[in-house]
Amino acid sequence: MNELDETRAMRSDVPLPDSAWLAPQRDRLTEELRRRTAVRTAPFRRRAVLMSAAAVAAFAVAGAIVVTLPDDDNSSAAHGVQHVSGPQLLSAQASADTLELAAATVEKTRTTEPGPKQWVYVKSTGFVQGKPQSSEEWTRWDGTGAAHLPGMPTAGYNPDFDPDKLQIEYFPNQEKKWKKEGYDDRSQRQFYRFLAPLPSDPDRMMQSIRKKHAIGDIKGETTAERDWREIDVLYRSVLIPPNVQAGLFRALAKVSGARVEKGVKDPLGRPAIGVAVNYTKPSASGCLGKQELFFDPETFTYLGETSHAAPPRDKDGKLMKNVDQDSLTMTSVRNAWGVVDKPGARP
Repeated sequence: MNELDETRAMRSDVPLPDSAWLAPQRDRLTEELRRRTAVRTAPFRRRAVLMSAAAVAAFAVAGAIVVTLPDDDNSSAAHGVQHVSGPQLLSAQASADTLELAAATVEKTRTTEPGPKQWVYVKSTGFVQGKPQSSEEWTRWDGTGAAHLPGMPTAGYNPDFDPDKLQIEYFPNQEKKWKKEGYDDRSQRQFYRFLAPLPSDPDRMMQSIRKKHAIGDIKGETTAERDWREIDVLYRSVLIPPNVQAGLFRALAKVSGARVEKGVKDPLGRPAIGVAVNYTKPSASGCLGKQELFFDPETFTYLGETSHAAPPRDKDGKLMKNVDQDSLTMTSVRNAWGVVDKPGARP
């Protein structure tokens, strides 16, 4: 006997609820998720969220969605709730609900634009042949300075070069030139001011970004592939206004095939949630397999990404031999970031 079919047959005369009916129920569920997230306590135990009758009806229409949150008491075992451990790939609707919660969370944060002479600091880690390599970078807000650790040698022979010494460079201000000539290059100040007025509505926001900050079209690229690529590039910016962060989460929810994965760790082993797409065949940009963005599970700040490229082919379309598989994986992790008053300082 199929109990689900039997249950549906009993209510076959009842029309399915439309979006106007479902919207307030989803709002109530999202608010409950937000409330429970705000009262997390250690140790972290997980339990299934119990919903009202109205929310359960919306749940049944949307499909089998399991949402789990940290437990705030010791009653889970008494109620017979089985704990879930390890990665949990959410359904499309549960993924959308989680991304809306992320958007609502970051939207409430407050940021202050740095002064023109302040510096944006970021420490990041990449992986070369599976081994982590970290670097630190300082960028002046008005685009007139940059510093690196380890330092990068200039062209030519320099026997006295010390990579462990902070290397600082200053440049003439190029903001007016970049704006006049329409270059993609912008100072961090210009980029931040371009993003700040954008609406948090994902469709209008992404439309403006494509128009004014295009990353270039790729022949044969689908809308979903293009949107993922745009969002991926934007997250590499260190300072993003809260409204745009919220819009990016909402835009991710609309990318076809994107799913949230809970209970994962980023490449540095930090607790995270992942948002991933999986390309079963090479995308127009050359990606293949799982492409994933990582976020802090509580604050939803960006932690890093992992992407995989399709194996290269020769001019005849045949797979090239002896390709280092590690070279097909790109991993970038953000260790720390902030705004400081001078190069070499850390937040």
